[in-house]
Amino acid sequence: MNNQVSKMMEFVARCAEPDKLRQIAKNAEAGGEPALATAARLRLYEVLPAEKPGTFEHAVWQSIYALEDVLKQERGKTILLARTRQKIARHGEVRCVADLVAGPPSEGFRMLLDREMLYLSFEAVALKFPDKFETIILDAARSRLDAVGYSA
Repeated sequence: MNNQVSKMMEFVARCAEPDKLRQIAKNAEAGGEPALATAARLRLYEVLPAEKPGTFEHAVWQSIYALEDVLKQERGKTILLARTRQKIARHGEVRCVADLVAGPPSEGFRMLLDREMLYLSFEAVALKFPDKFETIILDAARSRLDAVGYSA
């Protein structure tokens, strides 16, 4: 990694401005620096949620923003997880995560798996905050992650 990229990585680690992080990711991709682009995107997912970092709600929204960004990269246009957002508005983050984990693997789970980002999946979020969920949900999350060789 050259000195300029190293400096940019340090900047990304401290940056809390979504627009700057998006621009760095875009420029890094165009400049053939995928590690910098990935670092900028991952930092973006950390700073976008309005919820307090370290909370369950922050982790849920971090997952949502990550998946929406993956969809945008794949499809070339902004895609919001409208049904997920609506379910959260109606029933809250806990029920939304529990229902998705209890059901069959979602397209989002597969997309995060393909990008080696399962730590951002709702399954991983559930296991990170076990006090929020019943044992059956935690078992389903663990089973799904184990089935693809991911250790939470």
